[in-house]
Amino acid sequence: MKALITGITGFVGSHLAEHLLSQGIEVTGTIRSHSSLRHIRHLLPDMRLYECELMDPDAVERMMTEVRPDLIFHLAAQSYVPLSWESPAETLTNNIMGQIHLLEAIRKLDLTPKVLIACSSEEYGQVQEDEVPVTEMNPLRPISPYAVSKIAQDYLGYQYYKTYNLHIVRTRTFNHSGPRRGEQFVTSNFAKQIAEIEKGFKPPVLYVGNLDATRDFMDVRDVVRAYRMALDYCQPGEIYNIASGQGREVREVLQVLLGFSTVDITVEEDKTRLRPSDVKVLVGDYTKFYRQTGWTPEISFEQSLNDLLNYWRHELA
Repeated sequence: MKALITGITGFVGSHLAEHLLSQGIEVTGTIRSHSSLRHIRHLLPDMRLYECELMDPDAVERMMTEVRPDLIFHLAAQSYVPLSWESPAETLTNNIMGQIHLLEAIRKLDLTPKVLIACSSEEYGQVQEDEVPVTEMNPLRPISPYAVSKIAQDYLGYQYYKTYNLHIVRTRTFNHSGPRRGEQFVTSNFAKQIAEIEKGFKPPVLYVGNLDATRDFMDVRDVVRAYRMALDYCQPGEIYNIASGQGREVREVLQVLLGFSTVDITVEEDKTRLRPSDVKVLVGDYTKFYRQTGWTPEISFEQSLNDLLNYWRHELA
């Protein structure tokens, strides 16, 4: 069994590579010329890296001709929501065209892999309070260019399934955290600031944005387990929420992390951290995915945050 992971050097990609290798699956991952290997360096003896620019259709076709994977996990994307407001055209072009080139290569080469398209809960956008928890049938009301790009990826997956009968499963994954999370994301940003304060690298003041938003947090290691199960058990052409089903205010994330800290820390709001628009509540209903796979989250919210904080303590050592 051969798997291809696009975006293998990223947060989710590195954890997925570990998970697949533990199952005895042969793993190949796409990288770019400037990709950092810091998250996957420990895995290099056990897997293959293939330098491929997904924006280059010829390069993608050459890669697919050589690799011919049984499983494809398409994770590569510009995934930072605030950046999508600064660079909307780049976000849309990168996320949409990279996927088109991948699907076109599968079609042209007449390959038959199972493909997972990693979509996002951000697609739901402006969720009404009486629509929580959000099911797959909820209207999509995107409020960021990133969300629009993920809707396009989502529907392209459906279109290639219907038009070309490709085995494509789409997942809308809610917030996930854990070790290696990029420091620009809220849970990791808080954890890194705490680790820096503990080590005396900065004064004991932690800066925050909107603490009132409610989100559905999971651990990345539960998410990659879900992705693998999705290709084993889910129906092609269908869309599935991957979520915990439990909403927590960002304020609770902060409180839990501060509870693990060894020093006293003052919290201050930084208005530059506030988004142009923000969803108040985003909590998912994963009943459909559970019924299809039996998957449920296993790693607690507290353990996930503690592991994230310890990751930053180690990184800053």
